[in-house]
Amino acid sequence: MRLKKFSVLFIAIGLLQAQSQRVGQYHTFMERLKMQMNNVTDADLDRTEKNADWLREYMGKTWSLLMLLRGHNYKLPMLFDGARSYMATVPWRCEGGTVFQLDNAGYCPLSNTISYDGFLPLMALVNPHPALKVSVPMNPMVDGWMGDDWFHYGAFRQQNMGYIYEQEATRDNKAKWWTSHFDDYDEFMQAGSAGELGRRHGLEQVGFWRKILEHPSYDAFWREQAMDRVLARQPLKVPVMLVHSLWDQEDIYGAMAVYKAIKPKDTDNDKVFLVMGPWHHGQEIDDGSTLGALKFNSDTSLYFQREILRPFLDQYLKDGAPKADVPPVSAYETGTNKWRRLPAWPSGCASGCTVRPTPLYLNAGLKLSYAAPAPNDTAFDEYVSDPAKPVPFRARPSQPMGYSNGLTWSQWLVDDQREASGRPDVAVFVSDVLGAQMKISGQPVANLVASTSGTDSDWVVKLIDVYPDEVAGQPAMGGYQLMVSADIFRGRYRESFETPKAIASDKPLPYRFALPNVNHAFLPGHRIMVQIQSAWFPLYDRNPQTFVPNIFWAKPGDYRKATQRIYHALGQATFIELPLVTTP
Repeated sequence: MRLKKFSVLFIAIGLLQAQSQRVGQYHTFMERLKMQMNNVTDADLDRTEKNADWLREYMGKTWSLLMLLRGHNYKLPMLFDGARSYMATVPWRCEGGTVFQLDNAGYCPLSNTISYDGFLPLMALVNPHPALKVSVPMNPMVDGWMGDDWFHYGAFRQQNMGYIYEQEATRDNKAKWWTSHFDDYDEFMQAGSAGELGRRHGLEQVGFWRKILEHPSYDAFWREQAMDRVLARQPLKVPVMLVHSLWDQEDIYGAMAVYKAIKPKDTDNDKVFLVMGPWHHGQEIDDGSTLGALKFNSDTSLYFQREILRPFLDQYLKDGAPKADVPPVSAYETGTNKWRRLPAWPSGCASGCTVRPTPLYLNAGLKLSYAAPAPNDTAFDEYVSDPAKPVPFRARPSQPMGYSNGLTWSQWLVDDQREASGRPDVAVFVSDVLGAQMKISGQPVANLVASTSGTDSDWVVKLIDVYPDEVAGQPAMGGYQLMVSADIFRGRYRESFETPKAIASDKPLPYRFALPNVNHAFLPGHRIMVQIQSAWFPLYDRNPQTFVPNIFWAKPGDYRKATQRIYHALGQATFIELPLVTTP
């Protein structure tokens, strides 16, 4: 069986995910590539060789691989400017191009990278070239404001500033971000605001940073480049497999937003496929047997590569290949640690069940239950949020973002949340012990009724699976508080994402926002927890809790303590709308 001539595979798979059957030829290729990409390290090459075995197995003995890389990052004779450049380069590369061509088989799969480059397979779907046969975007950056790299509901992800600096400050990427502290918590606190820290680093010389400073709200700058919005206006012509990580610490919004935008166009249910794995950002190309303290009893990434991705690619790229036995949705069910074959998302199970929005109420006495507040219940619980001592997003010292030198950035979404639950500036509500399994599939929605004594506020809502006090065979998991879905919402955008507005002090107001998608089973003996806080620092910039026109330039005197109240009264109920899976 051979690859179809001139078929194009545009797949987000890894920085140097390329391999040749001939070992000597492979190393020659890598040496040539490294000479032209002076920011690629030996560690990158080692990772490539480790992760590309399945690609080598898939491609067979005779194939040619062309690397399509972003021109502004690498010294290559090309520029990539979205769909137009893609249209120009595909025929050149497929019909005799020689850039990094390993042999002359006449076939043209293209490989690209995960994450911010993962949006390129999406761009290729805009007026697609006829040679494009299939697209597999993995963990794509889709909307930089709503929930991917740069903001989440208006809260700025300031630890990404180093990435902006190192990507854009110099063309050869040699300039490195520097810090004056081992603990990023101290680094960002000393600067005061993200804007001031950028000024100290000369970051305003970088065009993209200036754009972020100029567009802190969800205006046309962000809306018009959001790929889910772009693709919603396009006809669906090419089969797509969207790959999403359930604990994606960088781009947890993108793949699911695109699925929601384009799946309605798939009227025959045969062009849009979704994979949801128990991974951090990009882990589907690495070892997938564990994530932080979690153990999955098998290599979930290898299963995805061999049992889902490979037959899918065979179908479209190999002559005579059978139709892949791949369901429309392959979703890993965390908790039970099983892959589920689903007809759509969300659907809960293969057949015979429904997903029903079900309110889980915050009650008096810091309890969670399905019962709405009673008339005589205590109206609220409160805490004091102090910007001088913001709640850390993980246990200190706060590490920078990164995947090398012992950094555990990729694991933070599965950190034990006990560190936060013991703080007085975190409101914690807990259910009774579950007597039976409870499964949720879809997006939980936070419905918060809250007040602040300030005029602006952030609200962090976390849905947590609390393990039993003792776990057989895994003593370290006893009492573990596993965050299954969480996000942050900047209060000034309660009425409009584009036009910020001061919050009325001490007035209970509703805030409604969706949390990331889950496919999780709470097991018998576990409990459900909801934590609410007003900072996730230093990953997200501090809210001064005093309304200012642009938080990037908040002054030291703007940062003030505020009393935050979470209401759970009759007519002012706070609840999490759970996508509860039910059976007849």
